[in-house]
Amino acid sequence: MDEDLNQMSRERLVEEVRRLRAGIREHRDSSGHDLCWHHPALWGLLPERSDPMPQVPSWPEFMAGCVRYRQAIDRELEANNGVLGRGFRG
Repeated sequence: MDEDLNQMSRERLVEEVRRLRAGIREHRDSSGHDLCWHHPALWGLLPERSDPMPQVPSWPEFMAGCVRYRQAIDRELEANNGVLGRGFRG
């Protein structure tokens, strides 16, 4: 899938990393409802092209997922004295 990387020079690889990091940071720095929207610009950073419209579950299932996402954030905030990200072990 990522065979194109084998053909890139060091300089081109560094450029690609910077481009990808910028896209990831833009997404990471989103807030409010921007976190819930469709993100074709982020997916567009990949070299392969696909239909940018994701398949989504029914409204009740979709909304339940949004609630679970928000509850997970609240649990992390509570566990980390109001700070997100401390629990990440990546």
